[in-house]
Amino acid sequence: MTKHVAVLMGGVANERPVSLKSGAQCAAALRSAGYTVTEVDVGFDIAERLRELKPDVAFNALHGPFGEDGTIQGVLEFLRIPYTHSGVLASALAMNKHQAKIVLKAAGVPVTDHIVASRAEVARAHVMAPPYVVKPIADGSSFGVFIVKADQAHPPQELLREDWNSGEEVMVERYIPGRELTCAVMGEVALGVTEIVTDLSFYNYEAKYAKGGSRHIIPAQIKPEIYDKVQKMALKAHAALGCRGVTRSDFRFNDQAGIDGELVCLEINTQPGMTETSLAPEQARHAGHSFEELVSWLVEDASCNR
Repeated sequence: MTKHVAVLMGGVANERPVSLKSGAQCAAALRSAGYTVTEVDVGFDIAERLRELKPDVAFNALHGPFGEDGTIQGVLEFLRIPYTHSGVLASALAMNKHQAKIVLKAAGVPVTDHIVASRAEVARAHVMAPPYVVKPIADGSSFGVFIVKADQAHPPQELLREDWNSGEEVMVERYIPGRELTCAVMGEVALGVTEIVTDLSFYNYEAKYAKGGSRHIIPAQIKPEIYDKVQKMALKAHAALGCRGVTRSDFRFNDQAGIDGELVCLEINTQPGMTETSLAPEQARHAGHSFEELVSWLVEDASCNR
C-alpha cells in the first residue's frame, strides 16, 4: 500500500519562503518516488487539518520557530503521526543556541565563548570586546545576525528597531575568523564536509539563498585530519542533542590559530534546507544518494517518540 505523506511547509516564521521552496521540491521528489503526497501550508489550525487528512507520515519541511523548535513535533506526537527529522527535545535544544552550546561543550564539542543579554543592553554598549557576533538565540537563516568588527565604535543599532521580531534576548559570541565549514549527518553517518565561500560580508541570508550568493566546495580542501575532525564533531553534536534523521552542523575553522588551527561548532540545524541545491542534499549526493533517495529515506525513517 502506498504511503500517504503530508509535506509540512511554509509556516509562520521568518523562514517561510525558504520552507515553501524546500517543501515543494521534497513533495515533487516524493511523488516521483511513488508516494501519495499532500502539500500542507502550515498555520495555527494544523492539528485540525492533519486530523482530517490522516496521513501515514508527516514530512517536516518547516524551518524556524514552530517548525524547528519542538512545537510541531509535539503536535505530531500528540496526534500519533510518524514524522521525519528530530523529536521534541532535540529540536527544542538545537533551536536554542545558548542551551545547545551548553550541551555541546559538555559533550566535548568545541564552541565559542558567548554572553546572553537583552537586545537593549547589547545595543547600548559593547558587552564583549570586538570583534564579536550578535545573533538571535532562536532563529535561523542568519536573520538578525550582525558582525561587529574590531574597529567598530558602536554596537548595531538595528537591534532597537520596532519591527524586531527575533526575541528580547540575544547572544553575543566571540568572532572566529577563517573558513566556513559544514557537515551533515544522515542517520548515524557523517556525510562529506563542505566549505562555503562567499564574497559577501558573511554567510548571511542573501549568501544562502540568492543566486550566486555563495559557492559550495565539496569535498572541502582542508587537511585530512581537519576533515576527519569535522565529521567526528558533527556526529558527536548530533548524538549529544539526541537528534534523528538528517542534521547539519556548521563550523568555523581558523587555520591561522596555532599549529593545528581552531575549529569551533557554531550550531546544529535539525531542519536543514531541503532543496536539491541545499547543503545537506548536496552532501548526500556526494555520498551517492540522489535527492529522491534522500527524501524517501527520511520518510521510511519517520516515527513517533523521536
